[in-house]
Amino acid sequence: MYLYLATEGDFDSVPDDLLSAFGPPHLVMQLTLSSQRPLAREDVFTVMRNLREQGFHLQMPPKLEPTLYHGNEDGT
Repeated sequence: MYLYLATEGDFDSVPDDLLSAFGPPHLVMQLTLSSQRPLAREDVFTVMRNLREQGFHLQMPPKLEPTLYHGNEDGT
């Protein structure tokens, strides 16, 4: 999970339940968000809106779907 904050170290707008589930936060990187620069896994407009309106944005990890082995295709 990644927790984006509008202001570094300002956790006041983050719900207590989320903070307790998240664990101790660690600064990973600082970003300058821009509509001209897309993010890899999140819609930059959604992130910027959430930061403006809520003061934070939570990015969940991608949903992983395991590939199961069903034997050889030719039946051997």
